Amino acid sequence: MTAKKKWSADVTEHSDALDLEEHVFESDDARKIAASLKRSAEHSDRRKAEPFQSAMSMLNFYINRAGRNLPEERKKVLEKAKDELRVAFGREKQD
Repeated sequence: MTAKKKWSADVTEHSDALDLEEHVFESDDARKIAASLKRSAEHSDRRKAEPFQSAMSMLNFYINRAGRNLPEERKKVLEKAKDELRVAFGREKQD
């Protein structure tokens, strides 16, 4: 019998929001993460929101689901990816 997947893994893999590139959240480069999320959001025909909102929502979902298990260095990269995503979509950075 195979172990049951967590619902969050299922959402990440089969979400109607975006078709993510493989290992997108594993990069150490915040700009690459943001660029990948932007590409995915702009090319997805299944998303329900605007591309920026879909991309940011997926990034926040990943950060929130990792919770305390997310090492501080990874969290810094992913938080920086939020700023890079804002820049990529022509939005203002938040201080």
